[in-house]
Amino acid sequence: MSPTPDDLIPLPPVLAGPLLRRLEPTRVVMWLVGTRPLSLTLRLQGVGDIPLCAGKCTVIPVGRQAFVHLIDVALENALPCDTPIDYDLLIDDTTGIADWAAHLLYGDASCPNFVLRSRIDQLLHGSCRKPHHPAADGLLCVDQLLASEADPQQRPALLMMSGDQVYADDVAGPMLRATHALIERLGLFDEHLEGAVVSDSAKLYEHPASYYHRADLLPALESNETLRERFFGGARKPIFTSSSADNHLVTFAEVMAMYLLVWSPTAWSLIDPQAPELTSERLKRYALEQTRIDAFKAGLGKVARALAHLPSLMIFDDHDITDDWNLSAQWEETAYGHPFSKRIIGNALIAYMLCQGWGNNPDAFKDVLEKTLELSASGEDRYIDSPVQDALIDELLRFQHWHFVLPSSPALVVIDTRTRRWRSEMALKQPSGLLDWEALSELQQELLDHPSAIIVSPAPIFGVKLIETVQKVFSWCGYPLLVDAENWMAHRGAAQVILNIFRHSRTPGNYVVLSGDVHYSFVYEVLIRHRKAGPRIWQITSSGIKNEFPKTLLEWFDRLNRWLYSPRSPLNWFTKRRRMRIVPYTPEHAEAGERLWNSAGIGQVFFNEQGQPREIIQHNSNGAAKTRMLAPDLADYPD
Repeated sequence: MSPTPDDLIPLPPVLAGPLLRRLEPTRVVMWLVGTRPLSLTLRLQGVGDIPLCAGKCTVIPVGRQAFVHLIDVALENALPCDTPIDYDLLIDDTTGIADWAAHLLYGDASCPNFVLRSRIDQLLHGSCRKPHHPAADGLLCVDQLLASEADPQQRPALLMMSGDQVYADDVAGPMLRATHALIERLGLFDEHLEGAVVSDSAKLYEHPASYYHRADLLPALESNETLRERFFGGARKPIFTSSSADNHLVTFAEVMAMYLLVWSPTAWSLIDPQAPELTSERLKRYALEQTRIDAFKAGLGKVARALAHLPSLMIFDDHDITDDWNLSAQWEETAYGHPFSKRIIGNALIAYMLCQGWGNNPDAFKDVLEKTLELSASGEDRYIDSPVQDALIDELLRFQHWHFVLPSSPALVVIDTRTRRWRSEMALKQPSGLLDWEALSELQQELLDHPSAIIVSPAPIFGVKLIETVQKVFSWCGYPLLVDAENWMAHRGAAQVILNIFRHSRTPGNYVVLSGDVHYSFVYEVLIRHRKAGPRIWQITSSGIKNEFPKTLLEWFDRLNRWLYSPRSPLNWFTKRRRMRIVPYTPEHAEAGERLWNSAGIGQVFFNEQGQPREIIQHNSNGAAKTRMLAPDLADYPD
């Protein structure tokens, strides 16, 4: 796998992190992965040294030389807002971040810092970061903003990542090869596999089909054809994209290695993966992917630096787990009805919980972490215990607290549109609603009596009508998987309830909906027809961080959408949004008439005192000037 000399390189104490997660005046939450259980001390400016004992740091082994450190520190006295606060993490009371991760520091600083904002007057947001996409990494824009901004009061309040932080289902050959090298280097736990041709993870990594042919690892049974299509088929999707699941991550170790490789340059310094034996055609693909992965990893030091200075919140979308995750009731029956596919989903969900979900709201995960520690303890002899693993997966599949609320001003409400779905009563193949009735009722309760709110929905609530129409046609024909038919209007019940929530007299007068998912960016202002008192809604979509929509196809969709759904078009009356007026913003640098912006990067939103967006910007990772989204004249959009 890796040349033998690599094994002689001493392991650094920290593999990834620290990542700043949920920060509040009396609470500091961080994530870090070490090569051993670390004796850590948090040094906070104005507070002093805080030993991170068991009550403040939970250590979860994921391999013989890989330990996740979940740091959660409650403070007796509130930290000051809107001023830089230096922090450091001392190992064994001696070495600080400047010693073991100097790449995390800006300029001549001796340690990182963060700023607790008194209100959300601006934030950054984005989704869809695929390492082997040819676009530049949008998280580098975050680092550039932090490096260029000296005034702490101008620093964004947070970075909101709204889905597809990793691609567990669409993996480049060189990235998969790197995960296997890192698994070997760190001794990440192995596992037994049921329902596959290979019996365990070690045999999976060595199997000839492990690279670009993972569908061949399923038993050759006719009943598994649907399962092959779900996870490994690589079937063309004629409208939007092609599925590329032939390197789909399978094991818990693979997914954990992926997180280390997308968030930190340190793991890459420990390995030197070489190409496996491949056909000449596959080798060409591998070489192309290698150039893109090399460019991706070259920027990871700056990405890690940004994540060490700016608090980040995260929610999953499908690719964090697998493409089209829980799209329909039929999908769920197929995927969860087979032990191999259920394990694939469950492994990604365990890793998501440890690397993303916990840091959003640690209080929700206390019981789940105890079961995760049991799983880790079972892996001390290399193989984790299958019954314990399956029990944890069952627990996570039942878990209903992935969503969370930040008690900020405006309130930030992050919803889970993946696991609490409103399944279609018409046909099992039809797309499920993105939230079921119970979850929508809970959302309404969270919103009551707030003057303004920011809702984070991975999929846009108000999307491009033409694209939603295409998705509906394919769903009618029984092929929702071909076009990722996942939008709020695809399910009548979910669509009606979410629109009624917006019209409720006690819910906010100003909503900002932040979304990603679609691989292009746009802004809509939404007004209730025939109602002068509001509410006012802004749909702000930024996607992708490192992904883009096929350019020519998007240009045609944009053009046709303007023609077919102009303000005076009668087609508007056939949509579920006919009681609302949808007013598109115009990208500053767009060609005449364009509404959809197709460039990888990161979004930035500035808010006024009423929680309304006063400026909306898309930072382009290709080095082009930032793109402002310009508000239209409402007179051009008749009521």
